[in-house]
Amino acid sequence: MPILEQNSEASSGGALVIGAGGGIGAALVEALKASGRYDRVIGLGRSSDPPLDLRNEASVAAAIAHAASAGDLRLVIHAAGVLHGPGMAPEKSLSRIEPAALAEAFAINATGPALVMKHVLPRLPRRGRCVFAALSARVGSIGDNRLGGWYAYRASKAALNQLVRTAAIELARRNPEALCVALHPGTVATALSAPFVGDAPKAQSPETAAGKLLAVLDTLPSDANGGFFDAEGRTVPW
Repeated sequence: MPILEQNSEASSGGALVIGAGGGIGAALVEALKASGRYDRVIGLGRSSDPPLDLRNEASVAAAIAHAASAGDLRLVIHAAGVLHGPGMAPEKSLSRIEPAALAEAFAINATGPALVMKHVLPRLPRRGRCVFAALSARVGSIGDNRLGGWYAYRASKAALNQLVRTAAIELARRNPEALCVALHPGTVATALSAPFVGDAPKAQSPETAAGKLLAVLDTLPSDANGGFFDAEGRTVPW
């Protein structure tokens, strides 16, 4: 899906991607650079300079301050997240819940994005369209949960959705033209999903996903603030 044109006011300033070392994050950085619509495109993550560690608020604050020091940020996308790792895997039943894995999921998928919003939303312009988007997941939808399982991931993404919704209300008081939204990118062929989708035909490339997500953000109306949308622009139930 091609990236749609934005109005000139919305496309001025800088774009920032958190989680730029991941599959979707890296693709978003490249797509934004290729668009030529932003004065600068900055990618932050654990290996960036400066690094951004979602477990360390001082690191989050310093990295965002550095990114914002060159001028207005008009688009910020939080693309970092965790589904599995050492000692951590999606739980098929309550009996598989581990406190450490649950804490890790919340630290990266909920607390981390909350810290990013804490430090980046007050730095967004007070006038004109600007967008903060956090990559969530449909499995974080409480209303859409029909299969069960994946307790830590579902719960942490549901928490992220509530954080985004609540922050959107506060952001609107500061700038009525600003948007703060959650996005479901769909199934993407990345390291995060690899153990679960394999070579499934429904797994899209990070580049395809990035293009769809940016197209959705380009076309969201002002009253979409606080919403949860999929990669086709459709509303996802909470």
